[in-house]
Amino acid sequence: MVEDLRKAYGTVVAVNGVDFTVAEGEIFGILGPNGSGKTTTVECAYGLRKTDAGRIRIFGVDPQEQPDRAAELIGIQLQDSALPDRLKTWEALRLFGELGRRSPGATATASGRATNERDVLEQWGLAEKRNAAFASLSGGQRQRLLVALALVNRPRLVFLDEMTTGLDPAARRDAWHVIQQARQAGTTVVLVTHFMDEAEELCDRICVLSQGRLVAQDTPARLISTYGGGIRVRFDVPDDVALPDWDRLPGLREAHRLKTTVELRGSGSFLTALGAALTTAGLGDTDLSVEQPRLEDVYLRLTNQAEEI
Repeated sequence: MVEDLRKAYGTVVAVNGVDFTVAEGEIFGILGPNGSGKTTTVECAYGLRKTDAGRIRIFGVDPQEQPDRAAELIGIQLQDSALPDRLKTWEALRLFGELGRRSPGATATASGRATNERDVLEQWGLAEKRNAAFASLSGGQRQRLLVALALVNRPRLVFLDEMTTGLDPAARRDAWHVIQQARQAGTTVVLVTHFMDEAEELCDRICVLSQGRLVAQDTPARLISTYGGGIRVRFDVPDDVALPDWDRLPGLREAHRLKTTVELRGSGSFLTALGAALTTAGLGDTDLSVEQPRLEDVYLRLTNQAEEI
């Protein structure tokens, strides 16, 4: 739970009154442009940065006042994480695994959550890099290792900040699968990402930040329905054909005609009603180009509006 979070660096306000609650067992996405306050929010929630105001609770623990206790519950992969150049892949996994099991106050149950090191290497496509030093890994391999380290002890909550940056499309899909598996095993996930397809595929709910403020929060489907602008339909008709009265179409939001091209936007039963209207007008065989709104449309609309305020 994050309530009225505020953080400034000198005169620059990074986070300005952000509120959200993450339900246990869900994947919660944080979206926003560069400089919108995403990483600062995560770092404050983890306890890495001191807040200026607000209230944060992680399973009842205040990470600002009890950072060691919070660290027992949380895994984290930060945007600018790094490891010593000579540290080998298997050494990093073993080190993080042991640190988790030996952390002050760690319970037998928490210790038993640790994942087998070899399984983790296989899961993240790093088995062949077991003995490779961190400095010798490619950018994508480093990213995979850092995410693996965040999950190696099956934390109750994991923060993943730009987890798939630098990964090729196949590796990104593999990472998605592992995150879904982690959720199924009981880990709550907070995912910071710039990839709209990733957020739409993985997240149960999403919040959008802009200029340090929360501008929207809901499920991807409801955000798309509310802010996506509706379904867009384009089709061509001859100049001499009389068109139906579009104002009578239920759910119509916009209607434009440029020479022979008609473009309409609508929601709800709009598309069904449009088909019926075209058939009645003798245009039932008209080819329609239909575009469903996507999360990217929502994101651009919300962040552009916020910047104009």
